[in-house]
Amino acid sequence: MKKIFGIIILSLFWLGIGFADILRVIDGDTIIINGEKIRFLGIDTPELKQICTQGNQKVNCGISAKMLLIKKIGNHTPECVSEGKDIYKRTLAECFVNKESLSKFLVRSGYAFAYRKYSKKFIIDEDFAKTNKLGMWAMTFQYPWDFRRYHK
Repeated sequence: MKKIFGIIILSLFWLGIGFADILRVIDGDTIIINGEKIRFLGIDTPELKQICTQGNQKVNCGISAKMLLIKKIGNHTPECVSEGKDIYKRTLAECFVNKESLSKFLVRSGYAFAYRKYSKKFIIDEDFAKTNKLGMWAMTFQYPWDFRRYHK
């Protein structure tokens, strides 16, 4: 019986069928699923080293965005709808967990911004977070695209 079970397991691996997808969260808007680097299209989250301030307290808003994404994904594998590749050869996609857009969730929570340069899709969600002072909208922050420009 053990031998048959072992043969089945080896066959599954040989055929490329696994029991779970390999998922890695890089930062708030980039994940890797089974070796494919996926950048969330239409949003921008703070960089991992980016610091915001809330009152007199420093907040690592880049890590906060990443941790929020990790918590939201939980033990699920996101389903992503690809819209091509960027200049860095990352897949550009909108990803979903239980049919909920991770991009929309991050923007609406205040830990991502509508990346208007590339999409207008999440502006309403950003307005919601801003009006309700959610996430980074309750802090002093630098937009991620400005942070990258000044911290190369």
